[in-house]
Amino acid sequence: MFVGVSQIELFIPESGSLKSKRFVLNSIKTKIRNKFNVSVAEIGNNEKWQRSTLAVSTISNDRKITDSTIHKVIHFVESDFRVELVDYTIEIF
Repeated sequence: MFVGVSQIELFIPESGSLKSKRFVLNSIKTKIRNKFNVSVAEIGNNEKWQRSTLAVSTISNDRKITDSTIHKVIHFVESDFRVELVDYTIEIF
């Protein structure tokens, strides 16, 4: 069994309030959950208007599938025009 975890740091340039930030993040989190069947949560920078840190996790019996899924999620987030990917980390156990 393999567990993949990624921490994704985002910059949300158009966000002018926590409400607009939450709107963007909730949309992105829902799309990630629906498309990739992974767990996702905001874990950092909760009170900053234009910053956020998301955690994504998945589990599989194949390391390649776990790695592929995490990389697909990162690419998906990176391609969203509403946010800029600042940094990310990946760990597979």
